[in-house]
Amino acid sequence: MQDFRRLKVWQRAHRLTLEIYRSTSRFPVDERFGIKAQLQRAAASIGANIAEGCGRQTDRELVGFLQIAMGSASEVEYELLLARDLDLLDASTHAVLDRLTIEVKRMLASLLVALRKRETRQGRGAEKK
Repeated sequence: MQDFRRLKVWQRAHRLTLEIYRSTSRFPVDERFGIKAQLQRAAASIGANIAEGCGRQTDRELVGFLQIAMGSASEVEYELLLARDLDLLDASTHAVLDRLTIEVKRMLASLLVALRKRETRQGRGAEKK
């Protein structure tokens, strides 16, 4: 178990979520239950799954939650495209949020690789005993 707040990927995911909430606050009222809610929910899910995974006992459990976070990040990426194409987000705001989303996805991917390598090494160490 570890403090999720210390992970750079969680910090970046949290920043992304805050930026998405700020940007979607300007969406039309009739979108509050549509793309606005979907985008906010998916963004918040990234950090929430990182946090939940950090509260688990094993790296294998953490990996599962990081994979869910990755799926949510991919959903955010699509919802941002949709919001841009529906003229709910201007191109420059989309570019900033998309860049942050891709950065979070890369960080998640790197962490997943590192955890899987560590899990493999630990598994080999257990076999030697």
